[in-house]
Parts: sequence; C-alpha cells; structure tokens
Amino acid sequence: MSRPEVCVQVKRLAGSEDLPLPEYQTADSAAVDLHAAVTEAVELQPGDIKLIPSGLAIALPPGYEAQVRPRSGLAVKHGLSLPNTPATIDADYRGEIRVPMINHGKAAFTIERGMRIAQMLVTPVPRIVWDVVDELPDSTRGAGGFGHTGS
Repeated sequence: MSRPEVCVQVKRLAGSEDLPLPEYQTADSAAVDLHAAVTEAVELQPGDIKLIPSGLAIALPPGYEAQVRPRSGLAVKHGLSLPNTPATIDADYRGEIRVPMINHGKAAFTIERGMRIAQMLVTPVPRIVWDVVDELPDSTRGAGGFGHTGS
C-alpha cells in the first residue's frame, strides 16, 4: 500500500553540508531523525538544558506542522528528552530547527556532531472553527479527568 507524501522544502545551512538529511530509519517509521550540527562536542550535565542546532531550515506547506520529539533510545538509555515535547514547528517558520535537549539522567551525556538527537514528524493540522454552545453533549466520561479511569 502506498503512503501519502508531502513535499517539504529543506535548506542546509552553512557548515552543515556534511550532515545527512533527516531520513526514516525503517520502512514503517513515522518520523525522521534529526542530526546534531554542533561544531564541537556538547556536554549535557544532569539537569542541563541546551539548544542543539540541526543545521536545517524547512518550509512546510500551509496546513502542516512538524513535531519534534525525543528519541526513545536516548530517553531510555540516558534520560535525554525535550523539555517541551512535542515541540511544534509552524508552517510559516523559516529559521533553523534547533532542538532543546534536557538531561534527566544521572550521568553527563556528550552530544557529538552528526548524532541522531530527535525525531521529526510532519502531519496535517486542521483549523479550528469554534461553535459556542450553552451545553455540551453528554459522554460516558463526563468531566472526569486526571486519574479518573484508574492508574
């Protein structure tokens, strides 16, 4: 079965020509991996947050967003994540994609040039049209939240 495709313009920024473009790691991967475009190794101490460049800028078509998410292997093995996950890249943003990384682990972690640091998913985004009403329809859940369905 073929998948839908969306064309995203990408610009390699100066000094990142040697890095690969983001790519899918398997045939069924949902997201592409972003690479670190650091000029020298960056050490993240436990609790540190640092903004890591990707060396790329993109132009998404109207009606799309890119979500930047942590890589599960870095999260599980080293406690690395993004403090604002998922981060949203809007269709009208043209600056460099930079990844805010946080070290929740117990040991320092070094980010090297070319390392796969995050995942990026491009997805359609519908526009909201508000329908102001006096009452909302009933549902099985109702107003229950935050642990309402069990632990």
